[in-house]
Amino acid sequence: MLFKGCSTALITPFKKDGSVNFNVFKKIIDYQIDNGVSSLVFLGTTGESSTLTEVEREEVVKFAVKYVNKRVPVIIGAGSNSTSEAIKRSVRFEELGADALLHVTPYYNKTTQKGLIEHYSKIAQSVKIPIILYNVPSRTGVNILPQTVFELSKVKNIVGIKEASGNIEQVAEISRICGKDFAIYSGDDVLTLSILCLGGSGVISVASNALPKKMVEICEHYFIGNIEHARELQFKMNPFIKLMFSEVNPIPIKYTMKKVGFDCGKPRLPLLEPLNKTKLSIGKCLKTFNN
Repeated sequence: MLFKGCSTALITPFKKDGSVNFNVFKKIIDYQIDNGVSSLVFLGTTGESSTLTEVEREEVVKFAVKYVNKRVPVIIGAGSNSTSEAIKRSVRFEELGADALLHVTPYYNKTTQKGLIEHYSKIAQSVKIPIILYNVPSRTGVNILPQTVFELSKVKNIVGIKEASGNIEQVAEISRICGKDFAIYSGDDVLTLSILCLGGSGVISVASNALPKKMVEICEHYFIGNIEHARELQFKMNPFIKLMFSEVNPIPIKYTMKKVGFDCGKPRLPLLEPLNKTKLSIGKCLKTFNN
């Protein structure tokens, strides 16, 4: 298994001129590792990868591999709606030292389930490092069905899935047919405990950017059998998690990171800063974790 527990889908901090702020990135990475996260995901949805140039992507990967320095696994988002582009990125990121790759379903094209199998199989054949599937139909318009996940789980280096369909019945079916050797990671922070209870291996979290220890503890208490406390922690986190998705991710979490002390800049256009009412709600909610 690549990792067990909480992995953070990191934001990408920007300077005032819009370029990547690697000095702040270092602080964020140290904050995450110091608070016990099991791995770090760069260049995902939360990292605004869709607005980064290929040159910037490569710079982020080089930086991440060097600065993390094997303290935790470095997982890089390499997905594309073009199979050839996804392969190109995968090969390059493997060369740069990524420990694993996260691949979102091809967006906009709306391929078939057979197309998904072909897409992911071709990518997996191009590299040797582990691959995690990323199912987020609300963003991509395509859902990876459980039987498709099962077929892909037979591919040696496809080791798990980040499941963000919001469909618990689907997660249960994936767990049933793929077995314990195939990792299921919650892609919905609010469903972390529910997915763990269905045999999940952890969460790839947005909320843990700002409150890593809280998300880490949900997983830790579940795995040691302290289910009641894990449930209490999940319930306490849920209002905060809801706020993080009250506007499109990563708008709220990026503002929240500023509130907890990281000068990470604004999202890149076409994303904007959150509405004033969202800012006020985030400020009030954060105070509940300081008491």
